[in-house]
Amino acid sequence: MPQKPFETSSAAKKFADNTFSSTVLRWWDDHGRKDLPWQQDISPYRVWVSEIMLQQTQVATVIPYFERFVTELPSIAALADAKEDLVMHLWSGLGYYARARNMHRAAGVINAEFHNQMPATLDQLCGLPGIGRSTAGAILSIAFGQPASILDGNVKRVLARFHGIEGWPGSNTTLKALWERAEQSTPGKRNAHYSQAMMDLGATLCTRSSPACERCPLSADCVALALDKVSSIPGRKPKKVLPTKTTGMLMIQHLDGSILLEKRPSQGIWGGLWSFPEVADGTLTDTLGDRYGIDDADVRQWESYRHTFSHYHLDIHPLHLQLDAVQSSALDNQAMESGQHLWYNIAHPQEVGLAAPVTALLSKLKH
Repeated sequence: MPQKPFETSSAAKKFADNTFSSTVLRWWDDHGRKDLPWQQDISPYRVWVSEIMLQQTQVATVIPYFERFVTELPSIAALADAKEDLVMHLWSGLGYYARARNMHRAAGVINAEFHNQMPATLDQLCGLPGIGRSTAGAILSIAFGQPASILDGNVKRVLARFHGIEGWPGSNTTLKALWERAEQSTPGKRNAHYSQAMMDLGATLCTRSSPACERCPLSADCVALALDKVSSIPGRKPKKVLPTKTTGMLMIQHLDGSILLEKRPSQGIWGGLWSFPEVADGTLTDTLGDRYGIDDADVRQWESYRHTFSHYHLDIHPLHLQLDAVQSSALDNQAMESGQHLWYNIAHPQEVGLAAPVTALLSKLKH
């Protein structure tokens, strides 16, 4: 059964020894965060949504997205039944959009195979799209009270420093060592509180830069602190030079002011989102003629800018084309036939998912 909202428990007073978990729990009772939105009205669904959103995203950024998402889609059944465009619209701006697509897919599986009830075993959870070992552990410990281990970025940092585990946590050897420590440290009681405490400790004290070691409850036994290696543990991901790609974003504006968007394929960058038609360098004239039947166009090029992904830079060249009455009428029929295009009303926006550069450019077009 789902647990009650996080609160300081008198049970903490029973943990009088100096074990790792009891030390962390005592600290959390006095200093941990207990008022985050996903810590209220705890359910497997709310824990799942928050954990997915918090992957590679800071708490302050996630809070408004989480609140809006669970208001619009308050249950697994609601998420499973929702249109993909609504899901992506609610996610727009959070980035790493595969997370949203996987959540939507997973909700469908839970609906079909588990009667809209979140499965409560590690294997079942890890069998769902987008749910890995740590996310499954968070759901099991926080929502179901099971003694399951977690290992998100914050917890990796705490454990690596405390045990002096050097190396990049993304490497197989280091990751295996961290999982062993995580499982050894997971207590048999107060699992929900312990999982939250470990994430809090990493997020508020044992931070990546400028950690507050003087206030950390684990500092007396921290190997990294004793060896003066806090700044070098955990090891950083090996650097690599990011390649650069270039694209032209074609902002075709209807006579009525709306903007032509097209839906991107479900796989790949910005999968399932709505974006501007893209053109390769040197192909603008052919693209306008072949795809849209526009042979005489006054295209204005805006200032280019760079959008960086985790694995490459994308140099974007915005190209603005204001259609006349004849061109607008022609595209009303031609571009809409496939169902993969829409005229986006920038004054009264539709609820669809938009890539971050598209949102920024639409804002400029509006003003």
